[in-house]
Amino acid sequence: MKDKKIQTIMIAATCLALAACTEALDKAPDGGTSFEEIFADNFRTGAFLNTAYKHIPSYANTWWFTTRGPVVASDEAWDCDDFDWPYGVGPSMYNGRVTSVGYPMTEEIGDGNATGNFYTRFYECIRFCNTFLEQIGDAEVSNEADRNRWRAEAHLLRAWYYSELLRWFGTGVPLTLHTTDDETADYTKLTKPSYLDVTEQILADCEFALNSPELPWRITGGSETFRVTKALAEAVRSRAILYAASPLYNDGQDLWERAYRINMNALQNLRDHGYELYTTIVQTGVFRNDLDHAGNIAHLPNRYAAVINEYFTGNQTFTSSPNDRETIYTSKAASIGGNWNIEGPGIQGDYKCGSVPVQEMVDAYETTDGKPVLDLANPYADEQHTRPNYNPNTIYDPANPYDNRDPRFYASVYYNGSKRTAFWSIGETPECLDNYAEGRGVPGRRTRIISTWAGEPQTGIHSSNRRLTRTGYYLRKFLGPNSGNDDGSNSSPREKLFRLGEIILNCAEAAAEANHLDSAAILVNQIRERVNMPLLDVPNSLSKEELILRIRNERRVELAFEGHRYFDVRRWQTPDGDLSATDKWVTAMEITRNTIGNVFTGYTYTRRPVRPIERACYTNRYLKAPLSRNEAARLSMLTGEKWQNPGW
Repeated sequence: MKDKKIQTIMIAATCLALAACTEALDKAPDGGTSFEEIFADNFRTGAFLNTAYKHIPSYANTWWFTTRGPVVASDEAWDCDDFDWPYGVGPSMYNGRVTSVGYPMTEEIGDGNATGNFYTRFYECIRFCNTFLEQIGDAEVSNEADRNRWRAEAHLLRAWYYSELLRWFGTGVPLTLHTTDDETADYTKLTKPSYLDVTEQILADCEFALNSPELPWRITGGSETFRVTKALAEAVRSRAILYAASPLYNDGQDLWERAYRINMNALQNLRDHGYELYTTIVQTGVFRNDLDHAGNIAHLPNRYAAVINEYFTGNQTFTSSPNDRETIYTSKAASIGGNWNIEGPGIQGDYKCGSVPVQEMVDAYETTDGKPVLDLANPYADEQHTRPNYNPNTIYDPANPYDNRDPRFYASVYYNGSKRTAFWSIGETPECLDNYAEGRGVPGRRTRIISTWAGEPQTGIHSSNRRLTRTGYYLRKFLGPNSGNDDGSNSSPREKLFRLGEIILNCAEAAAEANHLDSAAILVNQIRERVNMPLLDVPNSLSKEELILRIRNERRVELAFEGHRYFDVRRWQTPDGDLSATDKWVTAMEITRNTIGNVFTGYTYTRRPVRPIERACYTNRYLKAPLSRNEAARLSMLTGEKWQNPGW
């Protein structure tokens, strides 16, 4: 990759992508300006650093066409635009219609201004960071505290962009720490680093940021909203070393003890500086703060479900005493489309239901006695996942599958028989047997039963209508409990890109893999305790292998629909493995509403594949995203080494 030395830069154009940012990140000089002019001025020097914030990923539902990208390309959810937008991310992955020329998984739309592919965008910002770090020492800066803080920010941003490159492409990528003059550069001496080589640079940049006294641990004022912090440095290094230790990336080295030590240090530092899990309900008018129930308006069974639903439908505030002390860094871009209009029951906005949970995700939620529903080591007796291997469990009832489940299930998924109070853009017809009544034939705000049985015309399962679920479920986790076109409250939450819950689970996984089983159990139990789930017991009842399976399932449940599962199932594979056990088939719950005469007698639940043919995105080559064909060819031509990932 030719990392060119830029003599002039259109600062105004690069700052357009920061339109959603606050004043601190929006300011930049305009016009064509030389480096000499930029770094001779305090204001322009700070504005140049702002360009390095340009391509921070948005994630959430910002892939084409307003889908959740990695969430619908894993065994978490299905993309209900599979017929209307067959060239979108989900359908392209399902059908194998992706190449190294066009790979939509690494082409996020963002907030509408930051279009393009991750590889190019992240390297553009790495180049900004490199240029800034080369110039800041002699730049005109009003005070040394600003100089030191800005330098720390540039190191941290570079680390974050490199960690994202590793996360997506899963291979040693060009490690460029300086700007280069094309006229004198000898690219034949460029060598391909290992995954660990790049990780070491990420850790070093994070360490630089952590050692800067001027970089804060938390942003406490609106004028600095979305600036990076030491807390983010801890989060980036926590995730980076966890991934580097994983089987897909470790090149046969045992890095788990190192991953454990780094993660434990990161977690302790975060806690020492006020980061903690979100446990207290704030909106008591919506989520009643008592043990027995959360109130009719949110329709959640207990306050544990309410805490989770409130956390993910709210936004981080930037004060010295925030209610949310769990979120480490949040996306600048809010969810697209007001959220309620493109996710959840499609009749609410008469549009689409977006990303809908699959049965495999629902199966992952334990029963309230702390027992998995399925055998975690071998969850299904057939390739298509239609015959579950049930775990010995006295509470789970296949005839009433949604009773007595982990509170996070109710906070995250709309299932057959759940309720929602909101404004509905479509009225009910007499065929809406669970909801029809006099006066309900017109749009309006009311409580509706989410009936997903086959044949229900407004919310039932359907094979091709984008307004109806493909799987028997709708996504709830990020959907404001009552949001709609008559009420904008909690309608557009920002994606929580890093949060303490993930760091705790990173620690737990590394601890278990490094044989610190007691420590691993203590850590994962901190996540379970928040939602009143029974604590895991080691070594009395769980071996190391069993504990690792439980921790992996805990990640699946706690981090559901946040984009982690896509990367987790990959990094847990060996380089010669594939995703046939998780991603080849995903299933729906076909529900039949039974009656005798006009009397309702119950439901019949039948598992079936979402579609009758397998998804293509499970083979070995899908473990890593491809570099673009042109970039891989250019690098190989210059260096004589193969840079492209296997299978592409």
